[in-house]
Order: sequence, then structure tokens, then C-alpha cells
Amino acid sequence: MGHQNVWRLMSRFNSFRRTNIILQHLRMSKHTEAAEDVLLEKKGCAGVITLNRPKLLNALNLNMTQQIYSQLKKWEQDPETSLIIIKGAGGKAFCAGGDIRAISDAMKTKQKLAEVFFKEEYILNNAIASLQKPYIALIDGITMGGGVGISVHGQFRVATEKSVFSMPETAIGLFPDVGGGYFLPRLQGKLGYFLALTGFRLKGRDVYRVGIATHFVDSEKVSMLEEDLVALKSPSKENVADVLETYHTQSKIDQDKSFILEEHLDKINRCFSANTVEQIIENLQQDGSPFALEQLKVINQMSPTSLKITLRHLIKGSSQTLKDVLTEEYRMSQACMRGHDFHEGVRAVLVDKDQSPKWKPANLKEVTDEDLDNYFKSLGSNDLKF
Repeated sequence: MGHQNVWRLMSRFNSFRRTNIILQHLRMSKHTEAAEDVLLEKKGCAGVITLNRPKLLNALNLNMTQQIYSQLKKWEQDPETSLIIIKGAGGKAFCAGGDIRAISDAMKTKQKLAEVFFKEEYILNNAIASLQKPYIALIDGITMGGGVGISVHGQFRVATEKSVFSMPETAIGLFPDVGGGYFLPRLQGKLGYFLALTGFRLKGRDVYRVGIATHFVDSEKVSMLEEDLVALKSPSKENVADVLETYHTQSKIDQDKSFILEEHLDKINRCFSANTVEQIIENLQQDGSPFALEQLKVINQMSPTSLKITLRHLIKGSSQTLKDVLTEEYRMSQACMRGHDFHEGVRAVLVDKDQSPKWKPANLKEVTDEDLDNYFKSLGSNDLKF
């Protein structure tokens, strides 16, 4: 073989190697980018989870859910880890929910993301609820949907003046999931039913007042609180509670401000105590107050199917265990994925952003009791392996 041919071959080989190295780097950067959606660190006695998608308000994706679950299980068994802290990066959101646009897109191309994501998410929610070590969620910012699921089931939830809580699922053709059927009907009076059907937003100290948070701390002191928790030596749950209580007691922000729904609680309890959405609507119409009429306007914009399955689910969930609720929610989530309203809701709210979903069926009358019975009967028996 002549020198020229050898040179040509070597040149091709080097070019091939360069291409391979570039491809390898691209694969690695893609993997690193995915891995950095959530940061998992050991600091002192604590395992610290940081949701790290600030541009997407720390919305949960499948990769994050799997990583958090896997690390939780390791830390739970690790004698050197005494507590677990979860927080959001970016200063605006703890976690605004699950990445539902990605789920809707995947369904359109017949991918199984929805099936796997909801399963992994609900298994994580249950793992948090049954964790044997103190779990502290720093819900400093927007906390909605899936973000509620990875905080509300934990032992300690710390709200700040920047906290915004909402379960807005009926506006996107879904239902308040992540254990919503368990914790919402257990809030005072009929408040949980009201929050579930209207997607009403609670802010700041009100998130603590209704029991979604266990403590309230000034946002600017959250970093100091974390440092004090991390510095504890083999703490018990009582030690963690003492530190949180100290910060909670020191916070004076909005302490004298009354609960935003205080004057409406009687109305909420009266209007939302009905067993059907139609009766709730009638109650609100009969009440006729500006507050009642405003809620009526909101409810009329929601998916009729979502409203009806949500109310039925909450009534049922009020006497079920969390595991039973999550199992049913998994079955319901898959039914919603197969239906029309979820994808239409995502289109209207997140894709085209015209805020004008065309629901099918379009009104409550078209969702009969028989339809509702058949819906729950048709859910199947998909179980979650907790």
C-alpha cells in the first residue's frame, strides 16, 4: 500500500474518531443536562434534593421522579442520613407541577410516558408519606399539582410569603391527583372540595392556615433555616420540629392579616357540601353573593367531566387510605389520557394559550350519572406496586 493510501486511510480514521468524540460529548451533555434537572447532595446530617428546572418552574419530569425515589430509598437506609430536605431552585417556584405538556405530546405519538410517569409519581408520593425519617419540604414559591404531591405528604412543610398553592387540574381536563383525593377532603369543612373544583389559589401564610403547610417562615430566612437543619447532629423528629418552631415563632409577616377565605367559610361549607356538581352550582346561584357568583363563573369554565369525576373521587377518598386513593388515581389518570379533555386543556392553557378549551361533553347535563358510574367501573384494575 502506497504512502498516499495510508495517509488517506489515517485521515479518514482520524475524522471518524473526531466525529465519534463529538457524538460522545453530545450524548454526555444530554445525559448531564437530564441529570441536572434534580440535584441530590449530602450536607451534614441531611440529604438535600434540589429541583433544578427554574425556567420551567421546576416542573417534574420522569427522570426527576425516578432519581428522587431512588435516592430517598438509599437515604432512608443510610444511618448517616438523619433527615431529608427538598427545595426548588430559582427563587420563584418550589414546583409548579408535572410536565404535562410532555405527557400530552407523548400520548399523541403513542409513547408510554403517561403510563410510566403517573405510576412513578404516585409511588414517589406514597414513599414520601411512609418515610421513616423527617422530610422537610421548603415550599418557598409556586407549589401546584405534582409539586403538592412531593411536599404535602411529608412530615414537615414550610411555607413563606412567596408560597402559592393551587390544584388547578379541573381547568386542564384532569382531576386533583397526587393524593388529592386523600388530603383535600381532610381539610377543614368543605374547603378541600372548594379548592379542588375551582383551583382557587392560596398564598403566603394562608397556605399554613389551612394545614397544607405545617410551618411559616420568612422567605429570606429559608437558607438560614436549611443551614441550621443541616448542622443538627443525629437529630430526632422532635429536634427538627424544635428548629422549625423557632423560625415559625419568629416570623411576623402577615400575622395579623385575616385568612383570605375567613368571611366566606360558612358559604363554602354550605354550598360545597352537596353530593353533585349541579347541586353545588344551584347552591352558589341561590347564595347570590359576589363571592358565590365569582366561583360560579370559574366552575363554568372547567371541564364538566373533570368536575364530576373530581367530586365523586373526593367523596370516595374521604374514607380511603392514601394507598387506595393513589391506586384509583392512577387508573383515573390513564382514563383521562385516553379521553379528549386533558389534551384539549393542555392545548388551550399551555400550547396555543387561547384559554378557550372546547370540552367534550360541553356541559354538565351531558355527563350523566350513568356515564359517571360507567367511567368508574371502566377504570380497570391496574395496581401500583408500592
